[in-house]
Amino acid sequence: MSDLPITVEIHEEGPREGFQIAGVGIPSRDKIAFIDALSQTGVKHIQVASFVSPKLVPGWADADEVVGGFAPVPGVKYSALWFNEKGLDRAIVHRDRLSLEGYIVMSASEAFSRKNLNRDRPSQIEFMRRQTENFLRAELPVTKLIVLAATGCNFMGDVSSALVIQAIEDGLAVAAQCGSRISTISLADSMGWATPAKVARLVGETRSHWPETTVALHLHDTRGLGIASAYEGLRMGVTQFDSSVGGLGGCPFAGQPGAPGNIATE
Repeated sequence: MSDLPITVEIHEEGPREGFQIAGVGIPSRDKIAFIDALSQTGVKHIQVASFVSPKLVPGWADADEVVGGFAPVPGVKYSALWFNEKGLDRAIVHRDRLSLEGYIVMSASEAFSRKNLNRDRPSQIEFMRRQTENFLRAELPVTKLIVLAATGCNFMGDVSSALVIQAIEDGLAVAAQCGSRISTISLADSMGWATPAKVARLVGETRSHWPETTVALHLHDTRGLGIASAYEGLRMGVTQFDSSVGGLGGCPFAGQPGAPGNIATE
């Protein structure tokens, strides 16, 4: 007998994560073919693109073309990522092809928030309040809270559980102010600092504060502990994981060029 979950929900992020790192020079048609191939594997959720500045993430300069070109498969949810109002407007153009949902993003490391989002903690809180209102005006549900740098940061070092809890509280306060209810908290190991012990502690503390909320994990394999950390998440009963086929990806703002990407879907 095993206490591990019988099934897990995989959110495949190979296209979005992979091409934000290695996308320069890859033809749009090849990105589209990649998404179409993934659609035949059985995964039910694929994050296909980022609507972001081509100056900052040149690998996704062709996001509109790629999103408009893949062949949707019934039963598969296709999503995208964006970080500002312009990105949201671009995503909404494709709402007939994408499964659009709002989300609140906070960072447990203010140093990483400055590098990744160019905002300090108060600025990020205020921005997410405005963006959540925009989501709701666009009739997009806001039920997910993502906490970046939940396990550690290349710019500030170790990140305490107290900072993670504070980031969650900030995000939940934004949701409450806007009349939304968060049902999923995603703990994101943005720079690959996770260890099994850290995952056990974070998942446990998050559940102890918010027992009715689903905890998801977004893990990177920067230091070779991504799969071990995922296994610990499984042991803790986590059933929702972000992953990337072939271990593609990695954060371009993590200060560690060439680092391995997300945990491999395989």
